[in-house]
Amino acid sequence: MPNEFEKVIAKPAQRALAGAGIENLEQLTKFTETEIMALHGMGKNGVEKLRIALGEKGLSFAP
Repeated sequence: MPNEFEKVIAKPAQRALAGAGIENLEQLTKFTETEIMALHGMGKNGVEKLRIALGEKGLSFAP
C-alpha cells in the first residue's frame, strides 16, 4: 500500500505519523494540530502541508 503522506511531507514527519499509528488523512482528523505538532519529527512546515492536504479533501484537523 503506498504511503499517502509520501508526496506531502518529509520522511521524519512520515515516521512521526507512522509511530503514532496514523496511516491516512482521515485518521488525522481525530487529532488537533497541537497534538500532531508534538510528535517527534513533525514541524510547522509539515503541519501546514498536512492542513493543505486535508483541505483539498474537504477535511480538517480536530478542533
